[in-house]
Amino acid sequence: MNVVTRFAPSPTGYLHIGGARTALFNWLFARHHGGTYLLRIEDTDKARSTDAAVAAIHEGLGWLGLGGDQPAVSQSAQSHRHAEVAGHLIANGAAYKCYLTDAELQEIREACKASGAALRSPWRDRSPDEAPDRPFTVRMKMPTDGSTTIDDAVQGRVTVQNKVLDDMVILRGDGSPTYMLAVVVDDHDMGITHVIRGDDHLNNAFRQYMVYQGMGWPVPIFAHIPLIHGNDGAKLSKRHGALGVDAYRDMGFLPEAMVNYLLRLGWSHGDTELISREQAIAWFSLDNVGKSPARFDLEKLRGINAHYLQNSDDDSLYALLASHITSDTAASSGPVSDMAKTRILQLLPLLKERAKTHLEILPQLRYLLYDGAPKIDDEAAALLTETAKSYLLQLAANLTGKSWQKDDLNHAIQEFLAENGLKMRDIGLPLRAAVTGLKQTPSIVDIMAVLGEAETIGRLRAACK
Repeated sequence: MNVVTRFAPSPTGYLHIGGARTALFNWLFARHHGGTYLLRIEDTDKARSTDAAVAAIHEGLGWLGLGGDQPAVSQSAQSHRHAEVAGHLIANGAAYKCYLTDAELQEIREACKASGAALRSPWRDRSPDEAPDRPFTVRMKMPTDGSTTIDDAVQGRVTVQNKVLDDMVILRGDGSPTYMLAVVVDDHDMGITHVIRGDDHLNNAFRQYMVYQGMGWPVPIFAHIPLIHGNDGAKLSKRHGALGVDAYRDMGFLPEAMVNYLLRLGWSHGDTELISREQAIAWFSLDNVGKSPARFDLEKLRGINAHYLQNSDDDSLYALLASHITSDTAASSGPVSDMAKTRILQLLPLLKERAKTHLEILPQLRYLLYDGAPKIDDEAAALLTETAKSYLLQLAANLTGKSWQKDDLNHAIQEFLAENGLKMRDIGLPLRAAVTGLKQTPSIVDIMAVLGEAETIGRLRAACK
């Protein structure tokens, strides 16, 4: 089989993480089988669909590397085709024109609610000759007996009794198609072989099955993935972190980490947590998708992101950091200088060692961007007591003219401490405060080695005036 999958979001808001995971599973399944992954924008709800949402979906998918293999299809552009299929369904006896007024429909709905019966319009059995001269909807003529079974690739064999299926509307009174019709027609016309989506669509599958059957079309393989819940087991909401993909990008998460985390939300390969994209393509199977809802854990995402951050290429990470530095007027008044770039690149292996996101590194760059005394924050300033300043001035004098290689510098500081009966704890924090303006940084000796003798001595003297 030539596998063809699709991701079909509605452009009524941002690309949320549940949608991103659905896109990922479709992308991986197609890649694993050497197939095709397509994108369809389901914009038939004109009242809620926006160009901004369409742009956000494309941007989010692009960031994750999940763009379609072909240009995206707009569902609304196929409305003439949807209406054409509705006509075929009527001709095949699988659908009918329904002339119920709003009042009549409401009365039938209330009766069905009271009895528990599925909605059946009296027009399903009436002759077209009785049709009044007024607008009509088109409804599917659902079977009234028997059952329908779907062999779902995730949920297993699922059966419903046909008598519970309403005669659903597939064409509205204004001639526009409903989602239930449009999705089937589009999936058929796009050659979709596997419909991989959230299990909130499982009930829809039985209704959509009737459209396939009515047209005599092959039914794709359905795979309904359990939804994502919060850490407390409740349905995922904004309080759990159910934000747009763009929000996670702006929070400092790397796309590789986001993809890895989304992959493990409901899919597993043994106990392996850290999985590259290449491994994911090789290993991905619907057999390994769980049947229980996955739980979103922001701290776990941060932990995975830390792994990818620490193993990231320094040049690529620098480029990412630089894009924030130049736009942050509090940290920089212009592009990063070559001198600052060299300093940052030298310290990046240490700077990223303890960070969970690249945004956590940004405050550490302030003392590397410029020459001259850094701005000293309040916590650091409190460390610069008169006694501490006296020691630092002595240290500055002692280090002047010494070798500024890291090992030599470290040895010289240890000699100074021994000669004065001090421990590193006596001057370590004040030294860091004077040189960087911060209380916490990577190894101060590493920083001093990167800054150089003149810059370090100048900063020490300026801070100890």
